Amino acid sequence: MKSTKDIIRKVKKVEIRTKHLVDGLIQGTYHSIFKGRGIEFNEVREYAYGDDIRTIDWNVTARMNEPYVKEFIEERDMTVYIVFDVSGSGEFGREKAKNEAATELIASLMFGAARNNDRVGLALTTDTLERFIPARKGKRHVMKLISELLTYSPKSRGTDLATALRSFSKIIKKRSIIFIVSDFLTDDFSKPLRILGRKNDCIAIRIWDTREHNIPDVGYILLEDEETGEQVMVDTSDEDFRKEYAKIVHRDDHRLDLVFRRAGADVIVLSDDEDIEVPLKSFFRMRMRRVR
Repeated sequence: MKSTKDIIRKVKKVEIRTKHLVDGLIQGTYHSIFKGRGIEFNEVREYAYGDDIRTIDWNVTARMNEPYVKEFIEERDMTVYIVFDVSGSGEFGREKAKNEAATELIASLMFGAARNNDRVGLALTTDTLERFIPARKGKRHVMKLISELLTYSPKSRGTDLATALRSFSKIIKKRSIIFIVSDFLTDDFSKPLRILGRKNDCIAIRIWDTREHNIPDVGYILLEDEETGEQVMVDTSDEDFRKEYAKIVHRDDHRLDLVFRRAGADVIVLSDDEDIEVPLKSFFRMRMRRVR
Protein backbone atom coordinates (compact mmCIF):
# COMPACT_ATOMS: atom_id res chain seq x y z
CA MET A 1 0.00 0.00 0.00
CA LYS A 2 1.55 3.28 -1.13
CA SER A 3 1.63 6.17 1.36
CA THR A 4 -0.11 9.48 0.64
CA LYS A 5 3.29 11.14 0.25
CA ASP A 6 4.35 8.59 -2.38
CA ILE A 7 1.13 9.13 -4.32
CA ILE A 8 1.48 12.93 -4.21
CA ARG A 9 5.09 12.62 -5.36
CA LYS A 10 4.06 10.45 -8.31
CA VAL A 11 1.26 12.81 -9.32
CA LYS A 12 3.63 15.78 -9.19
CA LYS A 13 6.15 13.86 -11.28
CA VAL A 14 3.52 13.25 -13.98
CA GLU A 15 2.58 16.95 -13.89
CA ILE A 16 6.22 18.00 -14.38
CA ARG A 17 6.80 15.49 -17.20
CA THR A 18 3.75 16.70 -19.12
CA LYS A 19 3.98 20.44 -18.42
CA HIS A 20 6.02 21.32 -21.51
CA LEU A 21 3.58 19.43 -23.72
CA VAL A 22 0.58 21.24 -22.25
CA ASP A 23 2.35 24.62 -22.51
CA GLY A 24 3.74 24.22 -26.00
CA LEU A 25 1.15 22.11 -27.76
CA ILE A 26 -2.27 21.84 -26.19
CA GLN A 27 -2.71 25.34 -24.82
CA GLY A 28 -2.14 26.94 -28.20
CA THR A 29 -4.73 24.97 -30.18
CA TYR A 30 -6.91 23.16 -27.65
CA HIS A 31 -9.84 25.58 -27.69
CA SER A 32 -9.74 25.97 -31.47
CA ILE A 33 -10.23 22.27 -32.18
CA PHE A 34 -12.63 21.57 -29.33
CA LYS A 35 -15.11 24.41 -29.56
CA GLY A 36 -18.09 24.36 -27.27
CA ARG A 37 -20.83 23.17 -29.60
CA GLY A 38 -23.75 23.43 -27.25
CA ILE A 39 -25.97 26.50 -26.93
CA GLU A 40 -27.90 27.82 -23.97
CA PHE A 41 -30.86 30.19 -23.74
CA ASN A 42 -29.96 33.80 -22.95
CA GLU A 43 -33.05 36.04 -23.32
CA VAL A 44 -35.97 37.03 -25.53
CA ARG A 45 -36.02 40.24 -27.55
CA GLU A 46 -38.20 41.89 -30.16
CA TYR A 47 -38.07 40.41 -33.64
CA ALA A 48 -35.78 42.28 -36.06
CA TYR A 49 -35.74 42.03 -39.83
CA GLY A 50 -33.53 39.10 -40.89
CA ASP A 51 -34.00 37.04 -37.71
CA ASP A 52 -34.58 33.32 -38.21
CA ILE A 53 -38.32 32.73 -37.81
CA ARG A 54 -37.51 29.37 -36.20
CA THR A 55 -36.31 31.29 -33.11
CA ILE A 56 -39.67 33.02 -32.55
CA ASP A 57 -41.00 32.48 -29.02
CA TRP A 58 -44.68 31.97 -29.75
CA ASN A 59 -45.78 32.16 -26.10
CA VAL A 60 -44.20 35.59 -25.57
CA THR A 61 -45.35 36.72 -29.02
CA ALA A 62 -48.98 35.84 -28.17
CA ARG A 63 -48.82 37.76 -24.87
CA MET A 64 -47.17 40.86 -26.35
CA ASN A 65 -49.07 40.90 -29.65
CA GLU A 66 -45.84 41.39 -31.55
CA PRO A 67 -43.10 38.94 -32.50
CA TYR A 68 -40.33 38.09 -30.04
CA VAL A 69 -37.40 35.75 -30.65
CA LYS A 70 -35.27 33.63 -28.37
CA GLU A 71 -31.60 34.54 -28.19
CA PHE A 72 -28.97 31.92 -27.47
CA ILE A 73 -25.30 32.03 -26.60
CA GLU A 74 -22.65 29.39 -27.22
CA GLU A 75 -21.53 27.32 -24.28
CA ARG A 76 -17.81 28.01 -24.17
CA ASP A 77 -16.82 25.52 -21.52
CA MET A 78 -16.92 21.84 -22.35
CA THR A 79 -17.05 18.47 -20.66
CA VAL A 80 -14.19 16.07 -21.28
CA TYR A 81 -14.22 12.42 -20.27
CA ILE A 82 -11.40 9.91 -20.35
CA VAL A 83 -12.58 6.30 -20.72
CA PHE A 84 -9.52 4.23 -19.82
CA ASP A 85 -9.24 0.48 -20.37
CA VAL A 86 -7.24 -0.79 -17.37
CA SER A 87 -7.50 -4.50 -18.22
CA GLY A 88 -4.59 -6.93 -18.08
CA SER A 89 -3.40 -6.48 -21.67
CA GLY A 90 -2.36 -2.93 -20.85
CA GLU A 91 0.50 -4.26 -18.76
CA PHE A 92 2.40 -5.54 -21.77
CA GLY A 93 5.10 -3.22 -23.09
CA ARG A 94 8.76 -2.72 -23.86
CA GLU A 95 10.40 0.15 -21.98
CA LYS A 96 7.23 1.44 -20.34
CA ALA A 97 4.02 -0.43 -19.66
CA LYS A 98 1.21 0.57 -22.00
CA ASN A 99 -0.76 2.12 -19.18
CA GLU A 100 2.18 4.23 -18.00
CA ALA A 101 2.63 5.86 -21.41
CA ALA A 102 -1.13 6.31 -21.68
CA THR A 103 -1.27 7.98 -18.25
CA GLU A 104 1.16 10.68 -19.40
CA LEU A 105 -0.87 11.35 -22.53
CA ILE A 106 -4.12 11.40 -20.54
CA ALA A 107 -2.61 13.78 -17.97
CA SER A 108 -1.60 16.16 -20.78
CA LEU A 109 -5.16 16.21 -22.10
CA MET A 110 -6.60 16.70 -18.61
CA PHE A 111 -4.32 19.62 -17.78
CA GLY A 112 -5.10 21.19 -21.15
CA ALA A 113 -8.82 20.87 -20.44
CA ALA A 114 -8.42 22.34 -16.95
CA ARG A 115 -6.58 25.35 -18.37
CA ASN A 116 -9.47 25.87 -20.75
CA ASN A 117 -11.80 25.88 -17.72
CA ASP A 118 -13.48 22.66 -18.88
CA ARG A 119 -14.95 19.95 -16.73
CA VAL A 120 -12.96 16.69 -16.70
CA GLY A 121 -14.17 13.24 -15.67
CA LEU A 122 -12.83 9.68 -15.67
CA ALA A 123 -14.18 6.18 -16.33
CA LEU A 124 -12.03 3.09 -15.70
CA THR A 125 -13.08 -0.08 -17.51
CA THR A 126 -12.26 -3.78 -17.76
CA ASP A 127 -15.06 -6.18 -18.68
CA THR A 128 -17.37 -3.72 -16.90
CA LEU A 129 -17.38 -0.04 -15.99
CA GLU A 130 -15.46 -0.39 -12.74
CA ARG A 131 -14.98 3.23 -11.66
CA PHE A 132 -16.69 6.46 -12.64
CA ILE A 133 -15.74 9.94 -11.44
CA PRO A 134 -18.08 12.72 -12.64
CA ALA A 135 -16.61 15.65 -14.54
CA ARG A 136 -15.68 18.76 -12.55
CA LYS A 137 -13.56 21.83 -13.07
CA GLY A 138 -10.21 22.77 -11.62
CA LYS A 139 -6.60 21.63 -11.36
CA ARG A 140 -7.19 20.07 -7.95
CA HIS A 141 -9.81 17.78 -9.45
CA VAL A 142 -7.42 16.82 -12.29
CA MET A 143 -4.73 15.96 -9.73
CA LYS A 144 -7.27 13.71 -8.00
CA LEU A 145 -8.03 11.95 -11.30
CA ILE A 146 -4.34 11.37 -12.02
CA SER A 147 -3.90 9.98 -8.52
CA GLU A 148 -6.74 7.56 -9.27
CA LEU A 149 -5.05 6.52 -12.52
CA LEU A 150 -1.79 5.79 -10.70
CA THR A 151 -3.24 3.87 -7.77
CA TYR A 152 -6.31 2.07 -9.05
CA SER A 153 -6.25 -1.74 -8.88
CA PRO A 154 -8.69 -3.33 -11.36
CA LYS A 155 -11.10 -5.90 -9.98
CA SER A 156 -10.99 -7.85 -13.26
CA ARG A 157 -8.26 -8.52 -15.83
CA GLY A 158 -10.71 -9.11 -18.67
CA THR A 159 -11.85 -6.71 -21.38
CA ASP A 160 -15.38 -6.08 -22.63
CA LEU A 161 -15.41 -2.60 -24.09
CA ALA A 162 -18.93 -2.96 -25.48
CA THR A 163 -20.42 -3.55 -22.02
CA ALA A 164 -18.36 -0.74 -20.51
CA LEU A 165 -19.37 1.78 -23.20
CA ARG A 166 -23.05 0.90 -22.84
CA SER A 167 -22.87 1.53 -19.09
CA PHE A 168 -20.95 4.77 -19.63
CA SER A 169 -23.51 6.03 -22.19
CA LYS A 170 -26.31 5.65 -19.64
CA ILE A 171 -24.47 7.77 -17.05
CA ILE A 172 -23.42 10.84 -19.02
CA LYS A 173 -26.17 13.27 -19.94
CA LYS A 174 -24.33 16.28 -21.33
CA ARG A 175 -22.63 16.32 -24.73
CA SER A 176 -18.96 15.60 -24.12
CA ILE A 177 -15.57 15.13 -25.71
CA ILE A 178 -14.71 11.51 -24.98
CA PHE A 179 -11.22 10.05 -25.27
CA ILE A 180 -11.39 6.23 -25.23
CA VAL A 181 -7.97 4.85 -24.30
CA SER A 182 -7.38 1.15 -25.00
CA ASP A 183 -5.43 -1.35 -27.06
CA PHE A 184 -8.90 -2.37 -28.33
CA LEU A 185 -8.05 -6.07 -28.03
CA THR A 186 -11.66 -6.90 -27.31
CA ASP A 187 -14.80 -8.32 -28.84
CA ASP A 188 -17.00 -6.23 -31.14
CA PHE A 189 -17.82 -2.83 -29.62
CA SER A 190 -18.91 -1.07 -32.84
CA LYS A 191 -22.60 -0.54 -31.98
CA PRO A 192 -22.05 1.03 -28.51
CA LEU A 193 -19.34 3.28 -30.01
CA ARG A 194 -21.67 4.44 -32.80
CA ILE A 195 -24.41 5.22 -30.27
CA LEU A 196 -21.96 7.16 -28.10
CA GLY A 197 -20.69 9.05 -31.14
CA ARG A 198 -24.13 10.32 -32.17
CA LYS A 199 -24.21 12.92 -29.40
CA ASN A 200 -20.54 13.18 -28.45
CA ASP A 201 -17.15 13.88 -30.00
CA CYS A 202 -15.34 10.55 -29.62
CA ILE A 203 -11.59 10.13 -30.06
CA ALA A 204 -9.99 6.68 -29.80
CA ILE A 205 -6.48 6.57 -28.36
CA ARG A 206 -5.14 3.24 -29.52
CA ILE A 207 -2.21 1.96 -27.43
CA TRP A 208 0.15 0.15 -29.78
CA ASP A 209 3.10 -2.06 -28.85
CA THR A 210 5.31 -2.88 -31.83
CA ARG A 211 6.18 -6.35 -30.49
CA GLU A 212 2.49 -7.31 -30.57
CA HIS A 213 2.38 -6.50 -34.28
CA ASN A 214 5.79 -7.63 -35.51
CA ILE A 215 7.10 -10.82 -33.94
CA PRO A 216 10.87 -11.09 -34.48
CA ASP A 217 12.68 -14.29 -35.45
CA VAL A 218 14.05 -15.32 -32.03
CA GLY A 219 13.26 -19.03 -31.93
CA TYR A 220 10.89 -20.57 -29.41
CA ILE A 221 9.15 -18.16 -27.04
CA LEU A 222 6.39 -18.57 -24.48
CA LEU A 223 3.46 -16.21 -25.04
CA GLU A 224 1.04 -15.50 -22.22
CA ASP A 225 -2.36 -13.83 -22.39
CA GLU A 226 -2.21 -11.10 -19.73
CA GLU A 227 -5.96 -11.29 -19.19
CA THR A 228 -6.58 -15.04 -19.04
CA GLY A 229 -3.12 -16.31 -18.04
CA GLU A 230 -3.22 -18.83 -20.89
CA GLN A 231 0.26 -19.73 -22.20
CA VAL A 232 1.37 -21.08 -25.55
CA MET A 233 4.81 -21.97 -26.94
CA VAL A 234 5.45 -20.69 -30.47
CA ASP A 235 8.36 -21.03 -32.89
CA THR A 236 9.07 -17.52 -34.20
CA SER A 237 11.67 -18.88 -36.63
CA ASP A 238 8.83 -20.54 -38.56
CA GLU A 239 8.27 -18.23 -41.53
CA ASP A 240 4.76 -19.57 -42.15
CA PHE A 241 3.82 -18.76 -38.55
CA ARG A 242 5.10 -15.18 -38.85
CA LYS A 243 3.25 -14.68 -42.15
CA GLU A 244 0.00 -16.02 -40.71
CA TYR A 245 0.40 -13.88 -37.60
CA ALA A 246 1.02 -10.77 -39.75
CA LYS A 247 -2.09 -11.59 -41.79
CA ILE A 248 -4.23 -11.80 -38.63
CA VAL A 249 -2.81 -8.52 -37.31
CA HIS A 250 -3.48 -6.78 -40.63
CA ARG A 251 -7.06 -8.08 -40.70
CA ASP A 252 -7.71 -6.89 -37.13
CA ASP A 253 -6.19 -3.46 -37.87
CA HIS A 254 -8.45 -3.09 -40.91
CA ARG A 255 -11.50 -4.11 -38.87
CA LEU A 256 -10.68 -1.53 -36.21
CA ASP A 257 -10.20 1.22 -38.79
CA LEU A 258 -13.67 0.47 -40.15
CA VAL A 259 -15.22 0.52 -36.68
CA PHE A 260 -13.74 3.95 -35.90
CA ARG A 261 -14.62 5.38 -39.32
CA ARG A 262 -18.25 4.24 -39.18
CA ALA A 263 -18.61 5.68 -35.69
CA GLY A 264 -17.11 9.00 -36.82
CA ALA A 265 -14.34 8.66 -34.24
CA ASP A 266 -10.88 10.11 -34.81
CA VAL A 267 -7.90 7.99 -33.82
CA ILE A 268 -4.63 8.73 -32.02
CA VAL A 269 -2.13 5.87 -32.16
CA LEU A 270 0.17 5.82 -29.12
CA SER A 271 3.12 3.63 -30.07
CA ASP A 272 5.81 2.39 -27.69
CA ASP A 273 8.61 3.43 -30.06
CA GLU A 274 7.84 7.16 -30.18
CA ASP A 275 7.33 10.02 -27.75
CA ILE A 276 3.72 10.83 -26.82
CA GLU A 277 4.21 14.30 -28.29
CA VAL A 278 4.42 12.88 -31.82
CA PRO A 279 0.88 11.41 -32.15
CA LEU A 280 -0.63 14.34 -30.26
CA LYS A 281 0.96 16.87 -32.61
CA SER A 282 -0.29 14.90 -35.59
CA PHE A 283 -3.81 14.77 -34.14
CA PHE A 284 -3.94 18.47 -33.36
CA ARG A 285 -2.67 19.39 -36.83
CA MET A 286 -5.36 17.22 -38.40
CA ARG A 287 -8.08 18.81 -36.27
CA MET A 288 -6.83 22.34 -37.02
CA ARG A 289 -7.06 21.67 -40.77
CA ARG A 290 -10.64 20.52 -40.27
CA VAL A 291 -11.81 23.67 -38.45
CA ARG A 292 -10.18 26.13 -40.86
